Amino acid sequence: MEQRQVGEVAVIFASRRNGADPAGYDAAAVVMDALAARQPGYRGVESVRDADGAGITISYWADEAAAIAWRDHPDHAAIRDAGRARWYDSYRVTVCTVSRRYDWARP
Repeated sequence: MEQRQVGEVAVIFASRRNGADPAGYDAAAVVMDALAARQPGYRGVESVRDADGAGITISYWADEAAAIAWRDHPDHAAIRDAGRARWYDSYRVTVCTVSRRYDWARP
């Protein structure tokens, strides 16, 4: 797991996929991951999805300005529109600032 820093902005994307066009979704996800990683202030991403289509993706940004720039990036906006039209039944975005971080791993 990548190191998270106090003060970073976490954008939590909780979604419900509808199962439509899985190949198109997978291709778009690869493009978005690569594009996000090239953005100024990008700090990483963590993502999980269950078999029923519920998922959580957390992207980390150096600050609020970097997170907003990603939100407003035209290619990201286009994929977001495609997601609403094809891939998602619903989603929620929560933006917060990291104030503490804890890790544990089995020795």
